[in-house]
Amino acid sequence: MDFKELKESLEQKGYLVSEFANKEEAARYLNEQIDGKSVGFGGSITLDEMGLYESLGTHNKVWWHWKGTDGLAAPEIRKEAMSTQVYLSSVNGVAKTGEIINIDGTGNRVASTIYGHEKVYFVVGENKVADTLEGAMDRARNIAAPLNAQRLNRKTPCAKKGDRCYDCKSPERICKAVSIFWGKPNSQEFEVVLIHEKLGY
Repeated sequence: MDFKELKESLEQKGYLVSEFANKEEAARYLNEQIDGKSVGFGGSITLDEMGLYESLGTHNKVWWHWKGTDGLAAPEIRKEAMSTQVYLSSVNGVAKTGEIINIDGTGNRVASTIYGHEKVYFVVGENKVADTLEGAMDRARNIAAPLNAQRLNRKTPCAKKGDRCYDCKSPERICKAVSIFWGKPNSQEFEVVLIHEKLGY
C-alpha cells in the first residue's frame, strides 16, 4: 500500500508520521525513541504482535493490563497506564483523509490517547487504512469489533456470526465508547507509526 496520501493528510493535521517496511523495523525505532520512560499500553493485538511490551520493558517502566504488572489487578494497571509519560495504542480505523478512530468497551484506551501524556504513538498496520472517514468507521464497527468480540469470547451477535456490528443491547457488548480524532489535539505530541504489513484487527 502507498501511504503517501495518508501521510500527507496526517502531517497536515499536525501529527508526526514515520513509516516502516515491517514490524521489526518499527519496533526497533520505537525502542530507540522511547528510553527511560514510563509507558502505558492500550489493548492491542498489533502491539502484542510486535513484542513491544517485552522489548520496551527492558529499558522502560511499562504498564499493560493484558500482561499484568507487579501483581496488580487490571483496573489498577489501567490507571497506572493512564498516568505514564508515553502511551502506545493501535487504531481500529484510519482514513486516508487523516481521521483516526478507536472503539472501546472500558474506555481506558480512548481516554488515554486523548489527553494526559507527554507523547502518544498510534501504531498502524496497512490493513487499518480506509479511503474515507465513513470507511474507517465501517471498518472499526464491522471488522475490528466483531473480531475482538470473538477473541474475548463475548456473548454478542457479532461474536457469534463474525460478520458485522448488530448495534446490540448485550451486557457483554464491547462497543461502548468511540473516539474520532479530526486532528491532533493541542495538549501533547502525537506520532503515527505506519507499517507496510497487516497487523492486528
